[in-house]
Amino acid sequence: MIYRNADATPVEMLPGLIRRTLADGEFMMICEFTLDDGVELPDHSHPHEQVGYLVSGRMRLTIGGETFVLLPGDSYHAPSNVQHSALSVEPSVIVDTFSPPRKDYR
Repeated sequence: MIYRNADATPVEMLPGLIRRTLADGEFMMICEFTLDDGVELPDHSHPHEQVGYLVSGRMRLTIGGETFVLLPGDSYHAPSNVQHSALSVEPSVIVDTFSPPRKDYR
């Protein structure tokens, strides 16, 4: 099955943060997040395992109390139920995969 980015509905999750759910299946989901400069995702956790890839921009990401600066091409893993947060240091695009799929993102 093919999903077109142009068909993905943009959802403003926070001011300056747009999510597009690109594709989902029974066991995983992939989403694109576009962030303006200075967007802060507060500390949170969820039962979904999350792996992601920074396509463009620069992000400060904290996972389990450890902070990293991501550059384009860097990827990360946030295990299930581990606290994590992020701050866009400049306009950025991230692609995240969640397993199992997030029902709230469908």
